Amino acid sequence: MVMNIKKAIIPAAGLGTRFLPATKAMPKEMLPIVDTPTIQYIVEEAVKSGIEDIIIVTGKGKRAIEDHFDVSIELEQNLFEKGKLGLLETVQKSSNLVDIHYIRQKEPRGLGHAIWCARKFIGDEPFAVLLGDDIVKSDKPCLQQLMEQYKQHQASVIGVQEVAKEHVSRYGIIDGKKISDRLYSLMNVVEKPRQEEAPSSIAIMGRYILTPRIFELLENQSPGTGGEIQLTDAIAELIGLEDVYAYNFDGVRYDVGEKLGFIKTTIDFALQRDELKHDLLNYLSQIVVSEVQLKNLD
Repeated sequence: MVMNIKKAIIPAAGLGTRFLPATKAMPKEMLPIVDTPTIQYIVEEAVKSGIEDIIIVTGKGKRAIEDHFDVSIELEQNLFEKGKLGLLETVQKSSNLVDIHYIRQKEPRGLGHAIWCARKFIGDEPFAVLLGDDIVKSDKPCLQQLMEQYKQHQASVIGVQEVAKEHVSRYGIIDGKKISDRLYSLMNVVEKPRQEEAPSSIAIMGRYILTPRIFELLENQSPGTGGEIQLTDAIAELIGLEDVYAYNFDGVRYDVGEKLGFIKTTIDFALQRDELKHDLLNYLSQIVVSEVQLKNLD
C-alpha cells in the first residue's frame, strides 16, 4: 500500500548564534527576506507540495513563530478599518496556510533529537523534514520532487546538490551509486567530513522524506559531531537496514543560515520584486562604481 506524505517536521529550536545579537530576542527563523520571515518560505513550500499537517519543533524564546502563524485580531481589524485590504490579505495568509502544531525541544541536543521529539505526532507514517536554513526556488517545489521519488521507490529520499570540494566540511556528504540522471542509491552518509576524507562533493541540502524507522535509531543514537544527536548518523544506520536514496533536486538553493548567504538571498529576492528591482539595481550600480573609483585611486 502506497502511503502519501501528509505530515512534515520543521526543526526551529536552534539558538541562531551566527546572527547574534539580532537573535538574542528574536528567533532566527523570523529574520525577514525582504518582508517575509524565512520560516514562511519553508511552510509555503511544504503546503505547495501537498503537506496537510506541520509540526514545528521550537525552543525557548521562539514564541514569535507561533504568533506569526496565528490570527492577529487587533492588527487585522485595524487594517480593515483603514481600508488596507491588500495588507490585510498578506497578514491573513500566514494564518491560513495549513494546520501547524508545536512541540518544544527542552534542551539543545541537535537536529536528530529535535526530529525525535516529534515522533508521537508523526506516528507510523513516512514524513517530510524541511530545515529552515535552506530556501529553494524552483518551478516544482523541492519537497514535491522528493515526494515523487518516494512514491516511486517507497523508501527514504534525501535532497542533495553538488557543492565545491572546499566546502564539503560544512555539510552532510553522501556516498552513493548513481542509478539515474538525478537519483543515487546510498551506501553511506558522513556528517561534515574533512575535504580529504569526503566520499563525494554531493551534499545534503535540508530536505528529507524519511520512513518512521528513523525514530527507532534516533532513540538510541549516540552524540556525534559537536556532541549532538546527528540526523546524518541515524540515516547512515538506516542505510544498513533498508534502501535509502538521494535525489539531486532541480532548483536554486539559498543558504540563509549564514550571514553572506542571507544577504545574497535578500538581494536576489528583492530583485524579483517589480516595485524594488529598478531602484535596487541603481543603488547596487552606484556602489560598484564607487568601489571601482576607490580602487583606481589606490
